[in-house]
Amino acid sequence: MSKTNTTSLYITMKKSLFWALLLLCLSIRSVSAENYKFSMLPRYFPEKLTAMTSPLVDYLSLETGNKFELILTDNFADYENQVRKGNFAISYENPLVYVNVAATHEVIATALKGKGKDKFRGIIIARPDSGITNFSDLKGKKVMIVSATSAGGFLSQKLSFQKLGLDVNRDCDLVEATANRQENVIIAVSIGEVDAGFIRESALHQADEFITPGSVKIIAETAWLPNWAVSVNRNLPTEHKEALRTALLKLNKEDRVMQAMELDGFKPAKDSDYDVIRQVIN
Repeated sequence: MSKTNTTSLYITMKKSLFWALLLLCLSIRSVSAENYKFSMLPRYFPEKLTAMTSPLVDYLSLETGNKFELILTDNFADYENQVRKGNFAISYENPLVYVNVAATHEVIATALKGKGKDKFRGIIIARPDSGITNFSDLKGKKVMIVSATSAGGFLSQKLSFQKLGLDVNRDCDLVEATANRQENVIIAVSIGEVDAGFIRESALHQADEFITPGSVKIIAETAWLPNWAVSVNRNLPTEHKEALRTALLKLNKEDRVMQAMELDGFKPAKDSDYDVIRQVIN
């Protein structure tokens, strides 16, 4: 073969290899880039949830190269049902709900916030003129809870009752808040619709614009629990799970994303971190 033909063949092979590699790269990118859905347990009104989570959704899309869409659910039961069905690639929920959906989702990070950092607790509230000052005073009273699957608005208080030898389900007349909203518990207590309410400690001022100042007071702070979980669908590709974990762990409380979420950041987490919840409910 002549030198000219050899050179021509070499150039042709290089071009073919270039185009093959380019097509491979484009193919890999098209396979790896996905559209995913994100949701958060709806403990607040939709407007607040959207304001809290939209910056995070945008951040995850930018950091991972995948597209994330925010989906809100109507209530706790709807949220849990959709997570179980695999409708969300990534979600943010309280520890009790996480344990309930762990067959479908796996935790990748735990929220950090305030003095409790990776833990949080609930409180019991009542009107200042209610005459309620301690746990015993709640016997026979009408008490509004966020939901039976609310950690800060029921489980934390239930644990504290148990430690005192009391049974909240037996000793109190429990009613669930409309749409499982923390704000609705506070409003109901403030207007005297119920005798007392169970809410998460950090939610105390979420309904300030809807109630008369000074119309509720804290009766007690209740048991500490593992903080909220960021979980991902177990069927998500491993590289996408790791990309999400890496993106979350880069955040700190100075970031706009964390300020919107009202968090200090996230820490790595594993499923066994939530075994304490399983022990309580079992």
